[in-house]
Amino acid sequence: MEITNVKIRKTFENEPLCAVMSVTFDDCIAVHDVKIINAGGRSFLVMPSRKNSQGEYKDIVHPINSSFRQKLEETLVEVYKREVSVLSQV
Repeated sequence: MEITNVKIRKTFENEPLCAVMSVTFDDCIAVHDVKIINAGGRSFLVMPSRKNSQGEYKDIVHPINSSFRQKLEETLVEVYKREVSVLSQV
């Protein structure tokens, strides 16, 4: 499965939440509300989730294996950092 498109929907300044993104896979399926969070000195991926009746958040879509999760996280964080770099030069 290939990541064929990434769109940054919204960015945030000075918050743990850095960006909300949409990702398209194989030009066939889109996943919205993927978040980039900055905490503990690093940026990482948070998949779309829903709050259940016990008040816990559960992912509604997520990578099945760690290698794809790593690839997805690296790609999205890189896209985010590139966008922030471009915006800071304007």
